[in-house]
Amino acid sequence: MTRRLLVKDRPATYDTLQAMIVASSEAVRPPERLTVSEAAVRYVRIKEKNYSGAWSAGKTPYAMTPQDVLTSLDFTGMVFAGPARTGKSQMCPNWIAHTSICDPVDMMIVHMTQATAREWSLSDLAKLFRNSPDVRSRLSPGRQNDNVHDKAFLSGMRVTITWPTITNLSGKTIPRIWLMDYDRMPLNVDGEGDPWTLGRKRTQTFKRHGMTVAESSPGHAVEDPKWMAAAPHEAPPAKGILSLYNMGDRRRWMWNCPSCAGKFEGDYSLFHIPPGDDPMERAEAVTMICPHNGCVLTPDMQHDLNLGGRWIREGETWNEDGSVTGKPRRSDIASFWLKGPAAAFTTWPELVLKMLNAEAEYERTGDEEKLKSVTNTDLGLPYTPKALEAGRLPEELKKRAQDWGGSAEEPCVPAEAAGGFLVATVDVQAGGRPSFVVHVFLISDGGDVWHVAMFKIRKSLRHDADGDHHLIDPASHPEDWDLLISEVLERTYPIGDGSGRRMRVKIVGCDSGGAAGVTANAYDFYRRLRAAGQHQRFHLLKGSPSRSETAPLRVTYPDAQQKDKLATARGDVPVWLVNSNIVKDQATNMLGRTEAGGAVRFPIWAEQWLYSQLTTEIKTPKGWLNVSRKRNEAFDLLAYAIALQRHPDLRTHIVGFWENPPPWAGPWDANDLVFLPNADGTWEQPVTQPKRSLADLAGSMG
Repeated sequence: MTRRLLVKDRPATYDTLQAMIVASSEAVRPPERLTVSEAAVRYVRIKEKNYSGAWSAGKTPYAMTPQDVLTSLDFTGMVFAGPARTGKSQMCPNWIAHTSICDPVDMMIVHMTQATAREWSLSDLAKLFRNSPDVRSRLSPGRQNDNVHDKAFLSGMRVTITWPTITNLSGKTIPRIWLMDYDRMPLNVDGEGDPWTLGRKRTQTFKRHGMTVAESSPGHAVEDPKWMAAAPHEAPPAKGILSLYNMGDRRRWMWNCPSCAGKFEGDYSLFHIPPGDDPMERAEAVTMICPHNGCVLTPDMQHDLNLGGRWIREGETWNEDGSVTGKPRRSDIASFWLKGPAAAFTTWPELVLKMLNAEAEYERTGDEEKLKSVTNTDLGLPYTPKALEAGRLPEELKKRAQDWGGSAEEPCVPAEAAGGFLVATVDVQAGGRPSFVVHVFLISDGGDVWHVAMFKIRKSLRHDADGDHHLIDPASHPEDWDLLISEVLERTYPIGDGSGRRMRVKIVGCDSGGAAGVTANAYDFYRRLRAAGQHQRFHLLKGSPSRSETAPLRVTYPDAQQKDKLATARGDVPVWLVNSNIVKDQATNMLGRTEAGGAVRFPIWAEQWLYSQLTTEIKTPKGWLNVSRKRNEAFDLLAYAIALQRHPDLRTHIVGFWENPPPWAGPWDANDLVFLPNADGTWEQPVTQPKRSLADLAGSMG
């Protein structure tokens, strides 16, 4: 006869009375006295392509202590900061196995998002039950007891797989919580606080029997690059997992040098990477230098170094004779920080190759996203943005000013650049002293950016009763925008070689935001240009400091019915969104370069305000901010000029662009935008090229 047993109000079906008695005994069976790592060895089975068998700490010896403190009554929290490929993700299934067999209580596993929670449940957690029969046998039978987000056990224990919302992290009393990949979670959950604090509240009722865990690779930037550690094991000031680590007892994974018995932490800074041009060869030749006596350690020693490694708390000293002395830092949080060279599933050459490639990408493009990713996920370190790291001062830029002729009143194109094209960017000021702020840049061979001209358009063509010019008003007078045609689009600049040749502007980017009325007039100006066939070189821009958008520049067509009715938008005017976070990162990286190939150059006649405006903004974890509220138009306009190079009409970021530049970016003697003016106002190309009309030139400029 089939009997039914209620387990937490869920009916389970059993074929015999004996099976029912055995199942019910799970609820009253006393705890089995095993540590988490011991239980993992006994009960957890792993089946992967490269390994099949019982879980073993032999490959990841650093994982034993973090797991074993999970059952210690000395701690109510455990924090593990470390890179990818350390095996740290296996610690959570091991804890579930231990809890379900040895000491059943409810658990909650919190993931970054609902999607990642589902993926983990269907992959890693499913493997635990499928491959480990002792754990699987503790599950309650029936589909209702085993679904994606809930697992019920015969003992009455329940495991919930969820994600950070205030609903999921409040109103529940749960003794054990695991926060997975903590630095990819929101810092503030629905305005109620960070996930760690909310999770600790759920376990607080159980006092020393409660446990909250957070694990992650660092993902938040260093907030103070000038920080100096007050204690040897202190982590830099950064939000997220390292902030939690600093709250704990601060353990570091130390190695024992096999040659001199010196104790040290394996860190990327200890690698010796020989010079050379081939990244692969350099990576394969990497060694680590013992900081005590300069002993040379080779990549094949990594595993043995880990086998002899040990977690040392802040305040402790691991002596040469193997003893540990000192007064450790006290905390109810056991915190661990593992660095990339110790990661069991990454070799030293792999680690170095990734970093060399990321550094090369940064040097080539100024984009530091790959560098940040490798630093965080492979080295296990927090990343310091280059802009923040530099701490650049205006005086540093001013020292690099060059004398290529010209002046503020009569600027010229630097002849030594030998070729390139001009980009003009415009900022619209509609406040107390309205103006168009215009900067003109030469983009030369290799990607250097030269400040050619800087000026403001203040006076309109409108006159008062005395015949004096009114100040322009871009927000109220649409006709004032027409000044951009004569003063920017049609303006030309002499090349500073005395040849008499002049150069036209290839492309103009103009900010379309600002005070009420500015956007509407900007759109109408573009429509007038389009009606006259003059719009090909003029593009409206808008800053968009998105942290999720990855494209530095993308086109949109604003629709008044959806967003901006005051702007008379009707989906017919293209507006290019500039991701200011990404582009300003690149701009400040270029400002830091002194060698050719992506440097920013300044004329000797530039005034102090240029350098001040270029260094006003600072990079913070929230993005680029003008904390001092000082003028920053120069930085914005430089960023626009850099962003415009990704416009489909330019695309200078494409590999090989400068090896075979188009006619409008070539050397002066073969450049479509360079001409010789005649006395009658007409112009002609240098003698090396056939004469071309203005109409021909307009066609060549797209």
